[in-house]
Amino acid sequence: MNPVNPGCFLVVGAGAAGLMTARELARAGKRVTLLEARDRCGGRIYSLPVEQFGYPAEGGAEFVHGAARVTRALMREAGLSLLPSAGTDWSARSGALSTDVSRPPYMGQLYRALRELETDLTIAEFLETHFAGRQYRELRRTITRMVEGYDAADPRLASTLALRDEWMGRELGQHGRIAGGYGALIEYLAADCRRHGTSIHLGAALTALDTDAKGITARCRNGAILEADAVVLTVPLPLLAEIALPPAAREKAAMANADIGFGNVVKIMLRFATKWWAHHEGLDLADLSFLFSGATVPTWWTQHPAGYPVLTGWFAGPRSNGVARLTEGELVDLGLASLAEIFDRPPDRIPRDLVAARAINWANDPFARGAYSYATLKTREAQCALKTPDGGPIIFSGEALYAGREMGTVEAALASGQETALTILASRA
Repeated sequence: MNPVNPGCFLVVGAGAAGLMTARELARAGKRVTLLEARDRCGGRIYSLPVEQFGYPAEGGAEFVHGAARVTRALMREAGLSLLPSAGTDWSARSGALSTDVSRPPYMGQLYRALRELETDLTIAEFLETHFAGRQYRELRRTITRMVEGYDAADPRLASTLALRDEWMGRELGQHGRIAGGYGALIEYLAADCRRHGTSIHLGAALTALDTDAKGITARCRNGAILEADAVVLTVPLPLLAEIALPPAAREKAAMANADIGFGNVVKIMLRFATKWWAHHEGLDLADLSFLFSGATVPTWWTQHPAGYPVLTGWFAGPRSNGVARLTEGELVDLGLASLAEIFDRPPDRIPRDLVAARAINWANDPFARGAYSYATLKTREAQCALKTPDGGPIIFSGEALYAGREMGTVEAALASGQETALTILASRA
């Protein structure tokens, strides 16, 4: 098979980072080929068909968090608006539902200890060092569950200083969802790439990169062979180990996998005939936003203020490892059982109202192997080493290499892709 587009920049992975890198390079007049292993663009952004849930439900990334400057600028460019989060958060404790989602005691003491911390520790070590007493039990439980659930991180590995920056230094910004979903943003990026001459190849899983004096050759599982001056790898961290790389790049990839955390998420989406939870035992939950519990699937949310009768369940981090072998149907049953526990309903009652269901365990996705990255004690050093240009033809990019506060988000992926393209253009001006 003849090489495709010899001499072009080759971007591997058509997720947010890859599309952003390709778009910026193509806009600057560079020849770009974009390889994607899936039969779609988006990567861990995965908008489901409208027919399933009545709207483009998000199987992957869903929310725009905080300031998210690059994301919001791209939204304005694409003519997309933000649907602000709204409604009331509830918690389920001791079999009762309450709007008292209060902070645990000693949070002021926690923030003081965080501000005074000079030497980095893992979250587990930090809690053991500063909050080991019995009186801090609820605080330790809350922080551990937040690190596992929100950051999909292992407290035994996660960096306290990185999370301190996230918790205490995050810039304010209205949180919400993109009208039309993240899929609309991906469609805009992909269309803009094509408009500027980018060739997008779907179903092209990269298996090997070889370098010689003439440049670099990429080999794909489908037999395609492509040549380029430089390659930008934006695939999720675990996939780097599945690509045969030249020695220098292989060493960098090994460092990334060893020193940058990568967590998992299981997301369960349940569509019902009605919003049966809206009125529960005399309680008005019509504007329910988030529901926090101690059930197996602990966190749930609605689409409020949109009226879709859909509940989305979420559990992440090390806890999700225990369901690695469950089928999608078994994960759905797990979600239904958790709702039955939370709302104190007979286990066979809730499934009667079920219209559609999906459960996505990102660890079992062959082109993701997990959900998103988090910082360990060695992550910042590894990110610096991976992003340091060494004159070689293989460049790393993606949300795992973003050193800002929004690591692990779509914002991180878009910002990393933009930064990568700008660095390439500056070095080759």
